[in-house]
Amino acid sequence: MTDVKLLFDFPYYQLENYNLEKSLVSKYNGEWIATSTQEYIDKANAISRGLIRLGVQPNDKVAIISLTNRTEWNICDIGILQTGAQDVPIYPTISEEDYMYILNHSESVYCFVSCEFVLEKINKIKDQVPTLKGVFSFDEMEGSDHWSEVLKLGEDDSNQDEVEKRKSDVNELDLATIIYTSGTTGRPKGVMLSHKNIVSNAISSTYRLPMELGKSKSLSFLPVCHIYERMLLYMYQYCGASIHFAESLETISDNLKEVHPHVMSAVPRLLEKVYDKIYAKGADLTGIKKGLFFWAVDLGLKYEPYGQNGWWYEFQLKIARKLIFSKWKEALGGELKAIASGSAALQPRLARVFNAAGLPVMEGYGLTETSPVVSVNDMRDFHFRIGTVGKALKNTEIKIAEDGEILIKGPQVMMGYFKEPKLTNEVLKDGYFHTGDIGEVDDEGFLKITDRKKEMFKTSGGKYVAPQILENAMKESFFIEQIMVVGDGEKMPAALVQLNIDFVKEWAKRKDLQLGEDLSEIIKNERLIQRVQEEIDLQNEKFGKWEKIKRFELTPDIWSIESGHLTPTMKLKRKVIKQKYIALYNKIYEHNF
Repeated sequence: MTDVKLLFDFPYYQLENYNLEKSLVSKYNGEWIATSTQEYIDKANAISRGLIRLGVQPNDKVAIISLTNRTEWNICDIGILQTGAQDVPIYPTISEEDYMYILNHSESVYCFVSCEFVLEKINKIKDQVPTLKGVFSFDEMEGSDHWSEVLKLGEDDSNQDEVEKRKSDVNELDLATIIYTSGTTGRPKGVMLSHKNIVSNAISSTYRLPMELGKSKSLSFLPVCHIYERMLLYMYQYCGASIHFAESLETISDNLKEVHPHVMSAVPRLLEKVYDKIYAKGADLTGIKKGLFFWAVDLGLKYEPYGQNGWWYEFQLKIARKLIFSKWKEALGGELKAIASGSAALQPRLARVFNAAGLPVMEGYGLTETSPVVSVNDMRDFHFRIGTVGKALKNTEIKIAEDGEILIKGPQVMMGYFKEPKLTNEVLKDGYFHTGDIGEVDDEGFLKITDRKKEMFKTSGGKYVAPQILENAMKESFFIEQIMVVGDGEKMPAALVQLNIDFVKEWAKRKDLQLGEDLSEIIKNERLIQRVQEEIDLQNEKFGKWEKIKRFELTPDIWSIESGHLTPTMKLKRKVIKQKYIALYNKIYEHNF
């Protein structure tokens, strides 16, 4: 009986217990093509043999960069790990400079890429990566070695003994993968995760997802270079769930209807998009249909689990589910039993309305450094509470430090940052990982994240934004005196702006523009708003797509120490400013309720 201790044990465990015809399913030229468990293992072994013939040694690093999730990724992952080498998944849309930095820092010897988009970037910088011996692509392209050449090299199984020996030399405490995350300094940090880190997390997480073993279907589309989706893929294999890979984010609604998955992961941004789309359709309705739609939504926004709202609410909810919410379910394939939401904070209103609709969105909490899951909600056994990120996983201890910081101890805590002992020692202290997040654990063990210890935040798409860097750039404009970037848990970064009123008046005079005397009147001037927009657009050019300030509002007064906007050392009091201008904040993000 296969006991799963190492990442490459997962497919063998699946073969022994479920032996699926459709283990991994990808769409090629409009057709879903399935790979069975046996074929998955056979191809992974061929990759291992091929890589050994290419000279890959234990502890070498092999990069994988894929624009979409696909069968080839998983086959290469297992194939690489079986040789005793480690893989380095790289986020495809980062800059060429970051590609170069990661490939050099990890000393990667080979690289698998998905498509032309990635290959183009690699080709520009590969000459500056002295360790890189070759690049193989999943798509067939001119001027590129196809990954099938590695498979072909491994067709001859006469060195399978070497593969088996390499496998038996791997220990569960050995390094399995290095995942680079954006650092505050701008240089990505390589998080070192062992086999045990990820295996323990995948197996413990199976107890939190309601899946029928050997009979479930999952849809995978969140980037597999993130540990969140990758861990889930191992977990699906462990549960005998067939994994279907969505073609892209754009085709997700079609893929949901084609696959009818029972389980999927999501980031809050996607759920916001789904909700906004449904809401817009509802707003287009007329008469009684429109009335019913908004009655159901209002009902959904009051949702509490386990019948806490009483029998009359539950009776109405039953009707709403039949008349309105059943259509929402159909739009998402009709079979979903659970949506695992992570990577950023989920707005409680979304948790309420989706769960009311019979689409169980279960929010969890974790970090790349914790492989990733620390805690997660679960509808069963009263383990679900809206506004929290659930209870800790098995064998995971959550401790709240005196300053409120969340500290974690458990088998999922990383080995450290690659080649960064100083950074490692800053976060791994006294046997605990220091998360940099602030939170509290209630009497029943539910964890609530209340704040960020550092000012960096994540948008609902799971992207990190460092507000100070943006603010400093924006303040280069003569028009802007003070600016606070917002967007924690929201779909995009935005900003609250206090004008440099002396400069603005001077500019208006030059342009022969009548602005008025009162600041609350000045900030309504369309020509001025347009001019500030141009300044922000100019600075936005320096930043990644996810960091750009998409919207802003001008504030009607001067920020000062006396008024409570600023500390005595002129730092922004972020909470205070947000609260003072909560109406503008809600206007930016169109929070109607």
